[in-house]
Amino acid sequence: MFREMRRKKQQLSDEECAFILTNEKRAVMSCIGDDDYPYGVPIDFYYDEAERIIYFHGAKSGHKLESIQKDPKVCFTVYDQGEKSEDWSYFVKSVIAFGKCEIVTDEKRRLEKSKLLGLKYYPDEASVDYEIEIDLGRMTLFAIHIEHMTGKRVHEK
Repeated sequence: MFREMRRKKQQLSDEECAFILTNEKRAVMSCIGDDDYPYGVPIDFYYDEAERIIYFHGAKSGHKLESIQKDPKVCFTVYDQGEKSEDWSYFVKSVIAFGKCEIVTDEKRRLEKSKLLGLKYYPDEASVDYEIEIDLGRMTLFAIHIEHMTGKRVHEK
């Protein structure tokens, strides 16, 4: 169903993919938007390696939510900052994951995963708890169940 990677020598291991998903801060989630046009949106996210699920949040209405409700198939792309090589060029690692996105409705799970998501970005637990108290009721939590994932190391020159 999913294509094999063409340049297998550049393929990252599952461990390297998990490292990028765990440590990088921004990604682009793409879905099918209005009139079947692709819709890609930058997001903050949390990767639960044990579950193989990517969590992110959004508003209770809007383009992202409506697109996912219409068709839950998504593509998730993240890449690292790169490493400078001996010349001017960079080695960049990226991960592309395909999966189906669900809207998390279980309140215990929403709270738990929202807290883990917040801890990735906020300086301390008190700040996360404060934001959750204010915003949990106003936000939607999404979970991408990864069906296929590949990572790649590219020498950009």
